[in-house]
Amino acid sequence: MATHYQSDVIIVGAGLAGLAAAYDLLGYNKRVLLIERDLPENIGGLARKSFGGIMFVGSPEQRRSGIKDSPALAWSDWQSYAEYEENDLLPMEWAKFYVGNSIEYIHEWLKRKGVSFLPVVNWTERGMNRPGNSVPRWHITWGTGFAIVEKVLRSLEAHPSYKNLTVLFSHRVEDLDRNGGVVSGVSGRREDTGDDFSARGDAVILTSGGICGGDLKKVREQWNIELGKPPEILLNGSHRYADGLVQDAVSRIGGRLTHLDQHWHYAAGVHHPEPHQPNDGLSLVPPRSALWLDASGRRFKEPPLVGYTDTRYLVERICRMPAQYSWQVLNWKIAVKELAVSGSDYMTSIRNRQRLKFYIEILLGNRNLVRRLLRESRDFIAAGSLSELSARMEAASLPGVHIDSQGFLNDVREYDAQVEAGKDRATDEQMKLLVNFRKYRGDRLRLCKYQRIEDPKAYPLIAIREFILSRKSLGGILTDMESRVVDRNGKPIPGLYAAGESAGFGGGGIHGKRSLEGTFLGSCILTGRVAAKAIAKH
Repeated sequence: MATHYQSDVIIVGAGLAGLAAAYDLLGYNKRVLLIERDLPENIGGLARKSFGGIMFVGSPEQRRSGIKDSPALAWSDWQSYAEYEENDLLPMEWAKFYVGNSIEYIHEWLKRKGVSFLPVVNWTERGMNRPGNSVPRWHITWGTGFAIVEKVLRSLEAHPSYKNLTVLFSHRVEDLDRNGGVVSGVSGRREDTGDDFSARGDAVILTSGGICGGDLKKVREQWNIELGKPPEILLNGSHRYADGLVQDAVSRIGGRLTHLDQHWHYAAGVHHPEPHQPNDGLSLVPPRSALWLDASGRRFKEPPLVGYTDTRYLVERICRMPAQYSWQVLNWKIAVKELAVSGSDYMTSIRNRQRLKFYIEILLGNRNLVRRLLRESRDFIAAGSLSELSARMEAASLPGVHIDSQGFLNDVREYDAQVEAGKDRATDEQMKLLVNFRKYRGDRLRLCKYQRIEDPKAYPLIAIREFILSRKSLGGILTDMESRVVDRNGKPIPGLYAAGESAGFGGGGIHGKRSLEGTFLGSCILTGRVAAKAIAKH
């Protein structure tokens, strides 16, 4: 038995983009039907599980730290990192709009809802072979992405027009319905009962995510050949319903999809100790004082792999190795000071806003996190000597892969000798990066001071077996500067809008080949709000 719904605007997907659009539409006195495929406790999608970092340009937090930033500087960095193609006109327009409007459209919007940010701005994606962020821009939300979603939900519930919002859960949208060339609604099936449903409205906004989680087969089929072959073991760090179902529906009615081979994967993924989906993974924030090794236990050199530089480059180097996975080797002292997980479930002191506990962790290290990962994760190994660690790495190696134990010992001790030589005499490229990182106050807080690996005072030794983790789609539905879906002839499809990851975070690929980080959550809010404004205007 089919159920029919009616509203002014239909939003497909209750992630951050959908919630942002819904909030603003209520302010425009629109009746909103928000259709979500998942369960009520998972509203907010991947944003709810995220670290909560957002890129702002010219923020109050930057000014208080003496960081001089501007839209012109950010746009220069963005172009360098994106490596746009000549015809990427709409992605470039969206990027320029982001850097010029991140404070008004994102920062101030969140602040009005009670969202706050840590006072120290982080400096991610500085670049490797090409410049990335030339100044710190990554603002971590106090409370992680969990707090962002909770604050937005509370604001929705307190909205004077909240009665005009209807939310449906466990409803899977499969098709877009057109009437006289205008998209007039959606149809699909309930996940819980299998019953059909349809919904009609004056406009439809698609905010259901990308293709990097629900169907890893699609990720492999659309893998970018510049990264080498897709790895045999690919972990899923995305949403279980990010399967491209809505993108397929757009394509069927003539909408244009672009850059589907551009993904944002992470190089330091580990198996989730409590998996909620097949190949479920956690994305680590890789310690920069650790040594990054290939599957045989030999260090990546010329240049060495180091976190906070160029995520795409890290993924490419690992994917082009025969075994397509890697190790990071460190010790307890480095781990408690530098290791983090890109997820709210593990960064509990920030998520729960436990200020005293958080400050203690900054000063003394996050011991609880490292103990938990050593206890729960099959990809974490501890040992009391390098030879013992090498043997345990060998035991944990995939079939057909072996640790070069002597080469492993030589590489670690060669690096340690560079640390012993001191920062002024070291010639190692990783040491030079660490020296540069430590010039910024925000990095000094999260970095050991030139720590040897083989240091009995810093034991136990730790090895982390890491796999490529699929996270976000950089491509998607092509949209114009009003978030309207564009057809194959370059014209907007009446009544149809897309925002967030569904739209490649703006224009079908706002990031080009790389993200400066923090632009995912930010773009969800930005594009969702633009869609709401355009619907109100039209």
